[in-house]
Amino acid sequence: MDADSYARAAGSPEELAEQDRVLGRLAQVTRELMLATMTTEVDHAEVADVTAGLEALTTRLMKQATSGALGIQVAEDGAVRAHGNSVVGHRNPMAPPLQIDRYPDGKALSSFHLGPLYEGPPGLVHGGVCAMVLDQMLGEAAAAGGSPGMTGTLTVRYRRPTPLGDLSAEAWIDHVEGYKTTVQGHLADAEGVTVEAEAVMILPRWAREALDVRPRPTRFE
Repeated sequence: MDADSYARAAGSPEELAEQDRVLGRLAQVTRELMLATMTTEVDHAEVADVTAGLEALTTRLMKQATSGALGIQVAEDGAVRAHGNSVVGHRNPMAPPLQIDRYPDGKALSSFHLGPLYEGPPGLVHGGVCAMVLDQMLGEAAAAGGSPGMTGTLTVRYRRPTPLGDLSAEAWIDHVEGYKTTVQGHLADAEGVTVEAEAVMILPRWAREALDVRPRPTRFE
């Protein structure tokens, strides 16, 4: 990853909003399809019929498609469009996706629902998913406080199992040392904290070099 991973979003604000509406709806319907795929109990003949229909729809969508990663786009108003991100990606059906509130004092908050698609042990969120969510949240807090970076280390402490369902996450900057930002956070259910995490976010070398000619970046993925 380098500076070329960031591109200016093409289109007016109105065009980008329409793109988000249409493609966001496609991603949401696909999430619902993924859940239906996991839980359906219709007979095999109907499953086969649906599968054939999906194959045809996939062929239609792939007639014109991006090759490789989506990367990160920056709109005219400075909004970051990380639509391929597996936690917050607007176009990624694997993402919940989290809606995150960011604060300039270096905090990030989110409330969200993780259903059967994210199951590990029966009825519980997969431990790797918990770590992934917290990694994103800690990065968002660092960026919100003006000290963005990429994850150098991530330490996760599982206090107790995290049940599927309604959850929340919080992250905050603990301290900054040069290009290294230490961030802490946790995941919680209605009963309290289930997982705690701490990360060191490091501003990449290519970004440090760019500081001489451009303002400090406000986000990394």
